Amino acid sequence: MVGIETGDDAAVYRLGPEIALILTVDYFTPIVDDPYSFGAIAAANAVSDVYAMGGKPLLALNIVGFPIDKLPKEVLAEILRGGAEKAMEAGVLIVGGHSIDDDEPKYGLAVTGVIHPDLVVTNKRARAGDDLILTKPLGMGIISTAIKRQKASASLVRRAVQVMSTLNRDAAEAMTEVGAHACTDITGFGLLGHLYGMTRASGVGAKIKLSKVPILPEVWELAKEGCIPGGTRKNYSFLQEKEAVTWDPGIDEMTRLVISDAQTSGGLLIAVAKEKSQDLLSRLEARKTQAAVLIGEIVDDSSRRIHVEE
Repeated sequence: MVGIETGDDAAVYRLGPEIALILTVDYFTPIVDDPYSFGAIAAANAVSDVYAMGGKPLLALNIVGFPIDKLPKEVLAEILRGGAEKAMEAGVLIVGGHSIDDDEPKYGLAVTGVIHPDLVVTNKRARAGDDLILTKPLGMGIISTAIKRQKASASLVRRAVQVMSTLNRDAAEAMTEVGAHACTDITGFGLLGHLYGMTRASGVGAKIKLSKVPILPEVWELAKEGCIPGGTRKNYSFLQEKEAVTWDPGIDEMTRLVISDAQTSGGLLIAVAKEKSQDLLSRLEARKTQAAVLIGEIVDDSSRRIHVEE
């Protein structure tokens, strides 16, 4: 039902008239110092792709790379414990996996979920007039870089870990209840990169109101100090190369980089009919998601570009 054609969050394979499988995989190197938190974030990030399709994750396989002769085995145990407890929170059974001796720690999951074939939410059904709602704040890439440079305060690290380790389950349930048209989760390609994937797949354009986008306040000062990750710069360069985004003249380059920030375990970006958006926001707020913000809209634009307004 869903393959690689539109760069969606996961593959979907119909097994029968009332059930389909959702398949996805994701893993990465540490983005925080605490191994338990790293494991929990990696697990939340991996299962998020199933939530973005509107599905329920069921099973997972660990994917591990670890320098077994360079770091204590207790570090690996804590990574796996963090992943296992987050998977348990999601109702996911980790039933196996594979590990290799690697120069740098890596961890993630291959996840299998299920969904009714009629309820699959993809990135290709956004419609002109839809509102765009985001369920987590931005800035995780910049904060992760600040952590590596020892420029992030302890309180900011705790807040970032909380954001990244929060499951997108509640947001996905709310989205499914109201009948959203399209969805994607915001990860490595950043808000604008993943939105561009949605506009390309759906044959529409989008407008984003910069002042409405939730960004953790400390991120702006860290960006001024140069804590911009390479992935964020690559995102911005890609968007420029593809002429995917037009900007209001008053938006400076640093702000453009912040809004292009590469995320880890970000929120859901949901395209929903305008008459249903307030209902969705109310349901998200009732579930106390990390954010519940209307940040823009889908527009009729054959160029499939995104316009960012001040």
